Amino acid sequence: MTHLKTGIYKIKQIFLAIVFFGVIIAVGQPFCAAKEVKLDYRLKWLFNTSVAGDIYADAKGFFAAKELKVNVKEGSPEKNAIKELELGYADFGVASADQVIRALSKGAKVVVIAQLFQVNPMQWIYRADKPEIKVPADLKGRNIGVTFGGNDETIMNTLLARAGLLKSEVKITGVRFDFTPFFKRKVEVWPVYRNSQGVILKTRLAKEGEDVLFFNPADFGIKFVANSVVTSQSMVEKNPDIVARFLTALLGAWEAAMAPENEAVCLEVVKRLDKGNSDEIRQKQLVVTRTLIKPADNIRIGTIDVDAWKQTEAIMLKEKQIKKAVFIEKHLILP
Repeated sequence: MTHLKTGIYKIKQIFLAIVFFGVIIAVGQPFCAAKEVKLDYRLKWLFNTSVAGDIYADAKGFFAAKELKVNVKEGSPEKNAIKELELGYADFGVASADQVIRALSKGAKVVVIAQLFQVNPMQWIYRADKPEIKVPADLKGRNIGVTFGGNDETIMNTLLARAGLLKSEVKITGVRFDFTPFFKRKVEVWPVYRNSQGVILKTRLAKEGEDVLFFNPADFGIKFVANSVVTSQSMVEKNPDIVARFLTALLGAWEAAMAPENEAVCLEVVKRLDKGNSDEIRQKQLVVTRTLIKPADNIRIGTIDVDAWKQTEAIMLKEKQIKKAVFIEKHLILP
């Protein structure tokens, strides 16, 4: 742990030096003292607007400006960033807090260097012609969809417990990627990623004359951390300068990609890789993603919400997803 603390200290010093010289978001000014380094960066999911900043960092030269040649690799359910870090297939990756905490409980040597989503995109969609869910207790009597074994089940269990509702007081239905039960009104409250599936469903129903609302657990104090940037403990200990350069480039790119004035450029960059959505959907997804990555102007992209991480660990302990505490705060690198 002493080596880790030394690595963290070096990262902070290098990062502060970069900020001092005003190049944190510079694109055209190379990091003169650095030598180009090749890195692999494994994302959590497919190329789309939810990873806009990651794509932007590569396409618009943010990595190159820091003398980094980064291979940004698309994610999928079969591609686990933490496992690839352990196997040496990736140098940096994106993982949700539950993945990080579960890996740490099994002995993984990983650390969190940035938190991309300040608000978890996992929410629930329901039609506006149904009673509004103003407080968790309003879930009573509803037919609620959850992905058994998924984060949404964990979050919903926590919500119901906080509302003092028994599972017998709601109807829980297992769901998958087929939205047919929601379209046919067989399941009333459906889990979605707000900035991807949520946009698609809202747009489709709007064209059929139906309005929707979203139920966001964060509005009721449930902070379950989503996508964050991770690396190995050895990378922090042995190459703090590379970690600092990578993080500076990445967060600078996310700031630029989320800036409204750069929307057209960002959408063009994403379009090159995202072939599954229309221009209309991508634009709407980007608008929503912006509110999740940077919910307020005074929030710096990448900020690690320590309390939210602690709450996530506490929820996982209560749900028996981990056997004992990992003390997640010890594995978070704060600027």
